Amino acid sequence: MSSYSKLIIFIVVLVLISAALVFIESSTDSINKSMPEISDGIVQGDADYNEAVELVNNKNFYESMEKAESAGDNYNKSLLELHEIQKNFSADVNKVHQEYITTTIRELELKLEAVDSLKEAIECFEVYSNYTGSNYGFEANDYMNQAVEYQHQRDSIVSDNPNLFKQNFIM
Repeated sequence: MSSYSKLIIFIVVLVLISAALVFIESSTDSINKSMPEISDGIVQGDADYNEAVELVNNKNFYESMEKAESAGDNYNKSLLELHEIQKNFSADVNKVHQEYITTTIRELELKLEAVDSLKEAIECFEVYSNYTGSNYGFEANDYMNQAVEYQHQRDSIVSDNPNLFKQNFIM
């Protein structure tokens, strides 16, 4: 085999190894990089949802619908990112991280159900169908209460495993 062939093989192997290292970024690193943005989306979604509920209670239906839609957009964005992370799990993701992602996904799915029910309630209240609107409102509340249980479970996972999660402290 000529030295030219050996050089080509060496370069190809080097390129493949480099590509593999870049392509196979640690799933844990991916989780750590994505979580601040995902968390921000959840926090903003919660704030928008709570504001939407307050606006509904004040009979400001147009603005409440805008806030409900914004909450849904924030939740959906975070959920899509979590599904992407979950889809790309590799062997380095331990059971705790997997449980955390799965729990957060379920939390967001329930929060999206709550948003959908809240939007139905708003539409009913706008046309003075208060009984039906109230039923949708109760349904939204039930979904959100279930979601909060998953949120508490997610918080427990983090507090029980501080060495597995990066903690950001605000001083």
